[in-house]
Amino acid sequence: MTNRHNVRKAVIPAAGLGTRFLPATKAVPKEMLPIVDVPTIQLVIDEAVRAGVTDVVVINGRGKHAIEDHFDHAYELEHTLRERGNPKLADAMATISSLVRLISVRQKQPLGLGHAVLCAREAVGDEAFAVLLGDDLIDNDEDPGIAQLMRVHAETGAAAIAIMEVPPGKEHMYGIVAGEQEGHGRMRIREMVEKPKPGTAPSRWAIVGRYVLPAAVWPHLAATKPGAGGEIQLTDALRELAGSGAGMYGVVVKGTRHDAGDKLGYLRANLAYALKRPELREGVLALCREMLATE
Repeated sequence: MTNRHNVRKAVIPAAGLGTRFLPATKAVPKEMLPIVDVPTIQLVIDEAVRAGVTDVVVINGRGKHAIEDHFDHAYELEHTLRERGNPKLADAMATISSLVRLISVRQKQPLGLGHAVLCAREAVGDEAFAVLLGDDLIDNDEDPGIAQLMRVHAETGAAAIAIMEVPPGKEHMYGIVAGEQEGHGRMRIREMVEKPKPGTAPSRWAIVGRYVLPAAVWPHLAATKPGAGGEIQLTDALRELAGSGAGMYGVVVKGTRHDAGDKLGYLRANLAYALKRPELREGVLALCREMLATE
């Protein structure tokens, strides 16, 4: 896909410990947990590539080498598959290594999402960039979620952030934004708060896993002090960016969002993606009916 939105680079923070999925993530990065048979991070990178991204900066931590290995050539595997008469699968494996130019940057301390993004500063440089969280999936085959934000950035020159309305009482689990609705699922953001205390949220509009940010965010990230949870929060830096007059928009992204960092969300994503596969759909539906009848 030709990138008409002038955003060439994407950052994927992937240095977290994945404690919600222990013991599975003791030795396997949570971003490599499969959605049916495709690692979660591959689906996220595929979204970025379909939007025109050419370079992906993965913020890694200790023990995350499996991510780099997955996007590298596996010559022995490809050769063996061809020798066994399965060239189609061998070609599919080779395609993974040519999806994108992968740049790995180590986050040496788990200091929060804002710090993780800041670790990409040198690799990204002085240009607008995308941020995609590695356990957040937006399923839209026709119009990638991050591309929708790129269009808003291209039109306005401002930061664009994916938002969704969350149920009452769930606001404390998210970064929350408030501002003026401009129609067509767009909000001019005036206020932001990370995980507000129950009953104090300015709205029910939550930030969800996708951002397109201008280079002007870097000084704000560098100056951000630890906030909620004792971590350097991306939301705090974005609040300062919005307050500087740079402008910021919240965008209701079209597509089905799956929180693959939550156990139930992960199971839901597996079912949803399996149901999209013609060779699996009927079998999955039959399995669901059988289990429901048993319950």
